[in-house]
Amino acid sequence: MIEYILWGFTLRFIQCLLEAAPFILAGLFIAAIFQRFFGAAETRRLFGEGTRAALFRAWVIGMLLPVCSLGVIPVARQLKKAGLAGGTIIAFAMSAPLFNPLSLLYGLTLSEPVTILAFALFSLLIVTLVGTIWDRLFPEKPEYPTDDQVIPYGMKRMLSVGVSAVKEASGTSLIYIMIGLAGVALLGVALPQSSLQRSVNYDNPYAPLLMTGVAIPVYATPMLAMSQLGSMFQHANSVGAAFILLVLGAGVNLGLVAWIVRNYNWKKTIVWFSLLLLVIVGLAYGVEKPLFPSHIEPADHTHAFDIYCQPFSAGTTNFYKTAKEKLGHVVDPYEIYSAGILGCVILAGFILRFFDRNSRIENWLKKAEPVRTGKYDIVLPGPVLGFLVLVGLIVASGVGCFSYYPSPEVICEEMTIAKTEALSGALSGNKSHSKYWIEIYDDWTRKLEVGVYLRKLKLSEYHHWKAQLLREKLELLAHEIEDEEHEEVRQLVSDIHHTHRRMVDAYLRDLN
Repeated sequence: MIEYILWGFTLRFIQCLLEAAPFILAGLFIAAIFQRFFGAAETRRLFGEGTRAALFRAWVIGMLLPVCSLGVIPVARQLKKAGLAGGTIIAFAMSAPLFNPLSLLYGLTLSEPVTILAFALFSLLIVTLVGTIWDRLFPEKPEYPTDDQVIPYGMKRMLSVGVSAVKEASGTSLIYIMIGLAGVALLGVALPQSSLQRSVNYDNPYAPLLMTGVAIPVYATPMLAMSQLGSMFQHANSVGAAFILLVLGAGVNLGLVAWIVRNYNWKKTIVWFSLLLLVIVGLAYGVEKPLFPSHIEPADHTHAFDIYCQPFSAGTTNFYKTAKEKLGHVVDPYEIYSAGILGCVILAGFILRFFDRNSRIENWLKKAEPVRTGKYDIVLPGPVLGFLVLVGLIVASGVGCFSYYPSPEVICEEMTIAKTEALSGALSGNKSHSKYWIEIYDDWTRKLEVGVYLRKLKLSEYHHWKAQLLREKLELLAHEIEDEEHEEVRQLVSDIHHTHRRMVDAYLRDLN
């Protein structure tokens, strides 16, 4: 029993850390940019502090920056240091993890576009309503820092960004990030394996409430949350539960809650959380019927939430081997590289803190004199450079869409490989191999739709349903493999071959 708990906790902790690493890195450097390029005064100006547009600006900026609910913690800490109001900070902290260009495009292929856009607008309503009430109930006396940490232009200013990021990575933010990771790892220990498969069915009136209890300690990256939303819509699960999963699962974690308690005390946190739950649960039940996908036949279960339950079955003996296999199935190479870089950044922060306890490097950077420039040099003010860097991050996210969603020709080649692996595993009876490749195969069909839309700015219903038909057959295949229905598996393999060929012909012939 102890082995199941320890290995389950460790596996979920490492898995979430690897998934979060790229977003945590982004959050650390975004916080450093606000501190060193903008400074406190310009940060308040960027967010419209003291104006009626502050909450809306926080929502817009949050929706554009590539961070998750763990990566947003260092940014929220920096906004607090800059003197922003609590409602504005929390509005940013909750909206930033929900959407980014990659996840938004991905979400549009998983369900009806009107549903995803409605969810985005509802997130604006939530942060605006809750933030406004919060600020009215708990008006704060502005405490603006006298030292806004801006460094004069030159190489020292660039160096200061790295120093700020590594110190934040090894400081208080790391504690809150660990709390957030521990929360989802403990959830994986507490929930029995596969216990959430039928808890969010469309006919369960308590599905949104059950999802509320699960989603608070859950950590999900924007892409993971979107993929789980897609699974819920494909199975015609509860729309209200899907909405709560997005807002709370992707937008909140225990580390962020702990930071709010630490900075705004228990009373304010309870009021904020009560307001948040009241608005979210109310909206969830309000959208349940209007946004329900009536054209889809409801399923009696979903595997979308198995990732939050105990990962090991009762018959597991070699925990290390099983854990290694499970990590290999869900972790991408770029997440491993990001985790390695994050580890180096944290280590550099500890070394800096140990050997520079008197902050001599910080003081040296602050005393930096502007470097004399040549005749053709252009000096960019810190806020302008910081704004350009943030815009660059947003543009990079947009450009990255073309890499993440390649051209149809490239995708069809990759899809052929996935098809071969998935179907050969199905025919040979290798369940784990086949189901692993079926998920990859399914994901490529979605990327195919997004890739076409990015390049053509349109996608016909005909082409959408070609891909949808293939996904439906893949889902049937996964169920037949699980039930060991060998005759049905062989028939489905043949059907998938033909459906795949017709879909590829439609995309490559009609769209070129």
